[in-house]
Amino acid sequence: MNILFKALNDTTRREILEMLKDGDMNAGDIADKFNMTKPSISHHLDLLKQADLVIAVKKGQFVEYSLNMTVMDEIMAWFVQFKTQ
Repeated sequence: MNILFKALNDTTRREILEMLKDGDMNAGDIADKFNMTKPSISHHLDLLKQADLVIAVKKGQFVEYSLNMTVMDEIMAWFVQFKTQ
């Protein structure tokens, strides 16, 4: 779970997750939304993949990223356990 919180601890990675909630995107389209180098975006995407927050699928010469809703559901279930009745 530590890798998950490390991934969520960064503003850029949270912004990427918010963008992906509207639909799948390739790495180039994601990079175009930020004022940073493509290798920096690749690093952020790699950390999101390591935390299983995103799924990467190669489509031709591009890699398309989507939210891993299974992990999102697990995170929500984990947080809900702390809600008091």
